[in-house]
Amino acid sequence: MSYLSLSAARVAASLAMGALLGAAPALAETSIIIGLQQEPTSLDPTADATASIDGMLETNVYESLTTVDESGEVLPALAKSWEISEDGLTYTFKLEEGVTYHDGTTFDSADVVYAFTRAMAEGSTNPSKGIFKPIASVTAVDPSTVEIKLTEKDAFFLFNLAQGDAAIVAEESADANNTTPIGTGPFKFDSWTRGDKLVLVKNPDWRDAADVSLDKVTFRFIADAAAASAAMMAEEVDAFPGFPAPELMPQFEADPRFKTEIGSTEGEVILAMNNSKPPFNDLKVRQAVSYAINRDEIIDGAMYGMAVPIGSFYPPHGPAYEDLTGTYPHDTAKAKELFTEAGVEGTTMTLRVPPFPYAMRSAEIIQAELSAAGIDAKVENVEWGFWLEEVYKKKNYDMTIIAHTSPNDMGNFAKGPDYFYGYDNPEFTALWDSIRTESDPEKRNALLKQGQEELAQQAVHGFLFQLPRLSVIKANIDGFWTSSPVLYQPLAGVTVN
Repeated sequence: MSYLSLSAARVAASLAMGALLGAAPALAETSIIIGLQQEPTSLDPTADATASIDGMLETNVYESLTTVDESGEVLPALAKSWEISEDGLTYTFKLEEGVTYHDGTTFDSADVVYAFTRAMAEGSTNPSKGIFKPIASVTAVDPSTVEIKLTEKDAFFLFNLAQGDAAIVAEESADANNTTPIGTGPFKFDSWTRGDKLVLVKNPDWRDAADVSLDKVTFRFIADAAAASAAMMAEEVDAFPGFPAPELMPQFEADPRFKTEIGSTEGEVILAMNNSKPPFNDLKVRQAVSYAINRDEIIDGAMYGMAVPIGSFYPPHGPAYEDLTGTYPHDTAKAKELFTEAGVEGTTMTLRVPPFPYAMRSAEIIQAELSAAGIDAKVENVEWGFWLEEVYKKKNYDMTIIAHTSPNDMGNFAKGPDYFYGYDNPEFTALWDSIRTESDPEKRNALLKQGQEELAQQAVHGFLFQLPRLSVIKANIDGFWTSSPVLYQPLAGVTVN
């Protein structure tokens, strides 16, 4: 007897026994297993920049005042409505009432004040403190009303409030969220087996729980591309949004058990250079690196052609996109000439790479391209925790490859020398302030084009390609997003047919 037929026999026997005893038959649990490449080191999105925290938990366990749909439109979440003053400086939010956290504590305006005060505090470790910079005050008008005053207009304010960095955490549980997250969302944290899986279960007390089909969601951490493919083929995993093996997509396309999707993300993949240290504080060196890289070769070799090249830090699907891939066209001879002029030809440059296939594969190709231009590029493959500590926090690197998956994140270049880019340009910081405060979309897009041009001309990084969202999902599962305008994937609308 097969496993499926045995399971069916057991279910039938159970139903029959229930009928004999006069009991109502128990409904079968609806659960799915989702493959995920990146295991985070913390489960608190307000204290850690790891994208997979939002990917698993934002809108599912944690909630924010607003949320975003697949088209990028801002929608209500814990704030059911809001009003904006004529001068654009005062936002009044009406909150959902009767909401409780997963530990039974009550949500109200005091939690919003606490969450924002915590994020804005001088010693805050929030990875996106910049989104709170325009806030002058957060006031609880009454238990269901919050007033937020800004010091200046912020065109991205409502969108930014939808991110995990702005999740409304409670004072009673915030300190433990790194290992046992407590939120108000449709799913509750159940368990985390490090190196293996994270489990969520349905929150029956969520305000729209009747619309949630899934009873249990298990995230399995599978970093290796071949192992991810094997797990899908063996049906040990039901869905793998962010599938890491583009070369294996055709086998799933041909298999009727699965559906495949190729969407877009906000993830600019860059060859980041540490602008704060020699030789990358020299424009000639950065230009030489930009000339040395061959985007077409990288996309073909690392992504099997399934990516769009970029010449600056802005997604090709965005309304302000400008194609700047021709600013530094691939030219090995020119790269070698500039390296020689800068006095660095023949030197060793270290390329520290996090454990993601797109990064590791790109690194191998870039290593050969830099070698052809006269540079000895030493590739170091490092664990994610090491990358976060040494590269992101301590700036202990020459070059690295990383996808920046947050939306509207050109502001990274306005964070000054303390950010891991080591890029310090007051003129660009002023430009970003103009972008962020410009409410007219056409004017803002024009400024965003200026920003793209400045970053391209300065060759701040080697701009490689936009990370696609490759998904492999069982054919009977619906509700996963094809594209990712934000880091998270809402699971409340996912169904199993």
